[in-house]
Amino acid sequence: MRLCSNAAFFLVLAVSGVLLPATQAGASQAAPQAGTPLPQAPPSLTVDTDPVRSPDAVTAPGANTGAIRRQGEGYLLHTDVEEVVLNATVLNGDQLVENLTKDDFTVFEDGVKQSIISFQRTDLPVSMGLVIDNSGSMYRKRPSVNKAALDLVQASNPQDEAFVVNFSDEAFIDCDFTSDIRKLRDGLSHIESRGGTALYDAVAASADKLAADAHRPKQVLILITDGDDNASSLLLEQTIHRVQQLSGPVIYSIGLLFGDEMTRAEIRHARNALELLSSETGGMAFFPKTIDQVDQIAAEVARDIRSQYTIGYHSTKPSSTPGFRKVEVTAEAKGAGKLTVRTRTGYFPTVHQVKQASAAEK
Repeated sequence: MRLCSNAAFFLVLAVSGVLLPATQAGASQAAPQAGTPLPQAPPSLTVDTDPVRSPDAVTAPGANTGAIRRQGEGYLLHTDVEEVVLNATVLNGDQLVENLTKDDFTVFEDGVKQSIISFQRTDLPVSMGLVIDNSGSMYRKRPSVNKAALDLVQASNPQDEAFVVNFSDEAFIDCDFTSDIRKLRDGLSHIESRGGTALYDAVAASADKLAADAHRPKQVLILITDGDDNASSLLLEQTIHRVQQLSGPVIYSIGLLFGDEMTRAEIRHARNALELLSSETGGMAFFPKTIDQVDQIAAEVARDIRSQYTIGYHSTKPSSTPGFRKVEVTAEAKGAGKLTVRTRTGYFPTVHQVKQASAAEK
């Protein structure tokens, strides 16, 4: 794994339950080695919320919450995740609406109105993954793409942190979390355009990376690709499911689907996939007609991220009730006309497990 900082990558991706080879072999924690690929998400979508235990020990959905059980010399306290947090963009036509109040919003979960308990309209710093296609067809496009990605970061909150993932058949972290534009530039400069496009695996693994290592609660993935997925172990539906299980990032997709490299059917399939990845997570998909339009789109994405409302509520359902929860948010304001709210379409509840101190440590 090529890193542009000295920060060590977790040997256990805590939320996803993915174990890196060193952990599976019982090796001690160490800094990542050069050339180690970003761990790809397996077809199994087991969620492990405790980095000290194996995924198969996770409490099953529907188990009693609030229970304490012995784990070695310590105890694990199971508690519900109480607050659901939504990042929402409000539009009046094509214009961003940035002057609404808490009372202008209504939140529904599975058709049931929810009580909003927290509300912010501030430029919150984000943890961002720049997930860039590094397949063979991207070689000539990368200089423009890299410039747009850097311009996006520079137009964002100065307290944002970002990492760079370049992917083809495999996905590599070429710059770990940083706010240093020079380090991000170095990470983006690792252009080895070759091979296929394992887009879904790269997205899922990058979402895992955010869940494990991000320092900001608000999280975003910027996905830039010029083709359809042709090399992933995951399907599109599994990838979306995985991100939703993590209550994961908003995904903004930029599809460079122009040129003669793809058939109409391939373009249509790629476009539909990028639109689903973005719409299901509360983001947007963009399809420029030329490479020159990418920088303008990057500026639009930066404005969108900085103009969002953050809304929190306690679900009327206990988190021990399994299954997908459909979320809908509406907004109305006097004299504003018909408003459109863009946010993630729903989530899967999870049970967090907090390790208690052992008797020997007290």
